Amino acid sequence: MTPEVVCAEAPASAETPSEASVGASAPAAEAAAQVEAPAQYPSDHLIRSTSEENQIPSHLPACPSLRHIASLRGSAIVEFFHSSIAEVENEELRHLLWSSVVFYQTPGLEVTACVLLSTKAVYFVLHDGLRRYFSEPLQDFWHQKNADYNNSPFHISQCFVLKLSDLQVVNVGLFDQYFRLTGSSPAQVVTCLTRDSYLTHCFLQHLMAVLSLLERTPSPEPVDKDFYSEFGNKTTGKMENYELIHSSRVKFTYPSEEEVGDLTFTVAQKVADPEKAPSLSILLYVQAFQVGTPLSGRCRGMLRPKTLLLTSAEIFLLDEDFVHYPLPEFAKEPPQRDRYRLDDGRRIRDLDRVLMGYQTYPQALTLVFDDVQGHDLMGSVTLDHFGEVPGGPARGGQGREVQWQVFVPSAESREKLISLLARQWEALCGRELPVELTG
Repeated sequence: MTPEVVCAEAPASAETPSEASVGASAPAAEAAAQVEAPAQYPSDHLIRSTSEENQIPSHLPACPSLRHIASLRGSAIVEFFHSSIAEVENEELRHLLWSSVVFYQTPGLEVTACVLLSTKAVYFVLHDGLRRYFSEPLQDFWHQKNADYNNSPFHISQCFVLKLSDLQVVNVGLFDQYFRLTGSSPAQVVTCLTRDSYLTHCFLQHLMAVLSLLERTPSPEPVDKDFYSEFGNKTTGKMENYELIHSSRVKFTYPSEEEVGDLTFTVAQKVADPEKAPSLSILLYVQAFQVGTPLSGRCRGMLRPKTLLLTSAEIFLLDEDFVHYPLPEFAKEPPQRDRYRLDDGRRIRDLDRVLMGYQTYPQALTLVFDDVQGHDLMGSVTLDHFGEVPGGPARGGQGREVQWQVFVPSAESREKLISLLARQWEALCGRELPVELTG
């Protein structure tokens, strides 16, 4: 069944929702007690937490309708959900998340979404720019109902709905940088690129809690069973089973060592010295952006999504397919493109210095490399040269310089990247990595 696509209206005023309670079946009663469902809805904690979470990350583009949602605070968020988003009267809002999302049917397109998790469904209020990718009837509705958008007292946006009853699998990405929600058809597959392990963890916690209220059968295992003792090999310390079947029958899958091995193999094939490939290990995997040169008249460069990998001796940028892998059960053939495509790579020892901006956006890191002649780290991959550093010819006869300008949304991941890069550079070069603050 194709998930319903609706339009959400945000009127200037909204009625206060009546108190609603979600009943749990007898087998689910114990689980409901475990997640400590609030007796009063909306609780003070929910109002406070949604207000704190209702902030659009600075790097995500936002249309007027999304900015309207982000301006709401306190109980106004809950009121907006019930007046404009919720499909049934007795559902409760449980969590709010701002994220980029990618749909299975439009894998090359990232779009900003306000993700609202309720006790019945996951709602994705989408950026206006996605409307042209949906069906003609929705486009007709848009033009008929919203001809005078700029002067309208309503903010209309599209809302993609994935009912929890249709949810079958949740795939967690490497190092919790993203997660994918999968139903029974291509139209029910969407990946949330949080690019932040904390945001991913919070959403999954709330999702499991909500699913516990919707149990269809008794849980096959005790609620407090230790995950690692259940699925881990006590002799080797390795995880063998990366699937967790929730009591609601929704399957949660986590990255296996085989997935990390496939990624390691992909980058190892591009290392200049094949003898060193077997010892290659990934120190850091993070979802980031490469910042392009700003176009004429614009102060911001285009952000291109990239997967950044740091090994003991190299740093790589990859293009990754987030939404087709692992292959959903309904898929009849493999995706047309590989999961990872290497875009650029450099040796850490060729790094000359790091420029670190302190401005709010983008808090980008500029990695300046010496473009060593004859260096063939990437083989046939075309390198993206952004040109020489402004200020005249290259210094000290080192040849042309190559810049990577990288934006890492997560502050924790950004600090970890700088720390690990400095540590490896010092180990390879015998001195501290030069880091310069820029405006």
